[in-house]
Amino acid sequence: MPINSKVLLYCDGACSGNQFSKNKGGWGFVVVKNKDIKKISGSAINTSNQKMELTACIEGLKFLKNEKSEIKIFSDSAYLINCMNEKWYLKWQNNGWKNSKKEKIVNQDLWGTILKLILSKNISFHKVEGHSGDKWNELANELAQTAQHK
Repeated sequence: MPINSKVLLYCDGACSGNQFSKNKGGWGFVVVKNKDIKKISGSAINTSNQKMELTACIEGLKFLKNEKSEIKIFSDSAYLINCMNEKWYLKWQNNGWKNSKKEKIVNQDLWGTILKLILSKNISFHKVEGHSGDKWNELANELAQTAQHK
């Protein structure tokens, strides 16, 4: 694969019953590289939808850890995409991982992992509308939903 090729990473998370301690969530990602398609998913208990969204991204980035090509990450999570594109994490870091209300940032550990995984990589983040017919986003959603119910 040429070094200037693009790799597409579609990630999604799912969790029903965020308010219950015995809930189960799922995450899934799809990597599109030339004509190769990789699909991977997993699940967790006692989690949240936001954690599953971030976990899908983390697991996809771990899968691509040796990738030298440009990586385009697609997600329907405004939480993930807005944080990365608007660089919320810079303010959080400067404030000791606290928000403007001086409250501890939720999922700081996951954000820290994402920031480590994107170091020295050519990565861009892109918002895709959920359930809008985007083939790869729908597949990532299906993987997350299926993993949640296994």
